[in-house]
Amino acid sequence: MPAFTSSDHFNAAEYFIDRHLLEGRTHRTAIECGDDQITYAQLSDRVNRFGCGLKTSLAVRMEERVFLLLPDIPEFAYCFFGAIKIGAVPVPVSTLLRADEYEYLLNDTRARVAVVYQSLAPLFMQIPRERLHFLDSVLVVGNGSELPGAISFADFLSSHSPELAAAPTGPDDAAFWLYSSGSTGAPKACVHLHHDMRVATGQYAMQVLQIRESDRLFSVAKLFFAYGLGNALYFPLAVGATSILCPAPPSPQNVFRIIERHRPTLFFSTPSNLAALAEFRPDAREFDLSSIRLAVSAGESLPASVYQRFTKRFSVEILDGIGSTEALHIFISNVPGDVRPGSAGRVVPGCEVKILDEHGLPTPAGEIGNLWLKSDAVCSAYWNRHDRTKLTIQGDWIATGDKFYQDRDGFYWYAGRADDMLKVSGVWVSPGEIENVLLQHEAVAEVAVVGHPDKDGLTKPVAWVVLRDGFTGTPELVSNLLDFVLTRLPVYKRPRKIEFVPQLPRTPTGKVRRFQLRQTPVDL
Repeated sequence: MPAFTSSDHFNAAEYFIDRHLLEGRTHRTAIECGDDQITYAQLSDRVNRFGCGLKTSLAVRMEERVFLLLPDIPEFAYCFFGAIKIGAVPVPVSTLLRADEYEYLLNDTRARVAVVYQSLAPLFMQIPRERLHFLDSVLVVGNGSELPGAISFADFLSSHSPELAAAPTGPDDAAFWLYSSGSTGAPKACVHLHHDMRVATGQYAMQVLQIRESDRLFSVAKLFFAYGLGNALYFPLAVGATSILCPAPPSPQNVFRIIERHRPTLFFSTPSNLAALAEFRPDAREFDLSSIRLAVSAGESLPASVYQRFTKRFSVEILDGIGSTEALHIFISNVPGDVRPGSAGRVVPGCEVKILDEHGLPTPAGEIGNLWLKSDAVCSAYWNRHDRTKLTIQGDWIATGDKFYQDRDGFYWYAGRADDMLKVSGVWVSPGEIENVLLQHEAVAEVAVVGHPDKDGLTKPVAWVVLRDGFTGTPELVSNLLDFVLTRLPVYKRPRKIEFVPQLPRTPTGKVRRFQLRQTPVDL
C-alpha cells in the first residue's frame, strides 16, 4: 500500500463506503443483522443522509465530536461513517457503563450531538442536563418518546438528502476517537486519523487473514472496542465483504445461533468466550462451525489449553494475537498453518516491535522485557492528556505497557502487563505463566494471579480461582492445585495462597480488574 503524504486528500468514508458503488458492488450485502440485509447502496444512502443531517440541521462542523452509544446494529455504521464523511469525529463508547461515566465522557468529548439506542436512553435521563456542558441534541434509535427533546433517528434520516460530498480531509486529519479501557484511572481517548483504518486493514486483515470479498465476518467483540470495530466494520467494508452484526450479549447460545444461521467464514472471539464455547454442551447434538475458515482470538492471552480444547472439538484453527486501542488492531499474530499454541505469534507485516529492559536496552532471546511498537496505525495522541502522551508515544514508537519475551524461533510470548509482573525473590515472575498451568487442571475454570505483600512487605503470588461445576473449594483441593503447579514450575513460582471466588471482577471490556484483586485483603 503506497504511503500517504500530508497534502493528499483522503476521507475514510469515501474509501470504505463510496468506493464500492464505483466498483460495482451496489447490490452486494454489506451488513446482515437478524432478518435485515443492508446492501452497499443502502449503506451509502444512509451514511449520506446522516452526514447531511449533522451538517445542515445540527450545524456540526469539521473536527467536532459526535457521541455514539449504540449496540452492534446497522445504525452504528451509518453514524460512524456519516460523521467521518463531513469531517466530524465519531466517538463510539461502551454500552456497559453507568450514568456518571457517560456524564464524564460526554463532557470530555465536548460532543454537541449524541446518538443513543432506545434501551440506553433512560441513562441519559439520570444525568442532570445542567451538568452536560456541551450537549445540544440527542438522537434516539428506536422509540425515544420517553426522552424529552429527543430526535427520532428514523425521522432524521428520512428527512435529509442522500447526496453528500465528502469533506476535504487529509490522511492525517482526526477521524474518530476510541477510549482506552484501562483498569485504573479515568479512561483516555485515543485520537485516530483518517488513514489508520486503511493501514490496519492492509497490515493485518489482508496479509494475515487474506481477507476477500466472499468473506463473511462475525465478531464477539463489540463495535465500540478497537478489536471489534475492525473485525465487524472496516475490515469487511475494505474489500466489499459482509459484516454479521448481533446486538445481543455474546452468550454461547447466541454465538452458536449466529454462526449456524449466518455462516461466517471469519470468526473473531476472545479467550474467555472461546473457553465458554468449548465447554457449552446443552444437548447431544454438535454445533456446525464448518463455514469458519479461521477463528481469531485477542483481548487477552489465549492459553494453550483453551486453544487445544476448542480446536479439538470444532476443528477450527485459532490465530491468537495481541493488539490495543492505541494500535487500533492486532500487531503480533499467529498465521494460518503456523500456530504455536500459547504464543502471540510473530510480528504482523508493516509493524515493528522491540523488547527493551528497564534501562532501554534490547533484551536477549528468552528474557522478559517491555514491548514497544512502531506502526502507522497507532493513534496520534491521547485527547487532552499531554503528559500521558509524551510518556507513552516517543517518536515513531509507543510503549504498549506489555511484558513479552521472544523465543529463538521468532515467536512472541506474553508475560503480563508491566504493572502485573511480580518480582518474587528478586526474579520476575509472569502471572500468565502460573495462570496457564492452573488452567490445565480439571477443576479450574478461570484464574487470575496477582501479587500481595506478606507480613514483611515482600510480594508473593496469590491465585484467585473460579472452579468448574462439580468441584468444591476444599483444603484438599488447595493442596492438590499447589502440587500440580510444583510439578510444572519452579518452587518460587508457586502461589503462596489460593483463594476461591464465584467469579473474577472484570472491566466493561471483559478484562480482569487485577487492581481490585490486589486491593482485596489476603492473610499471608
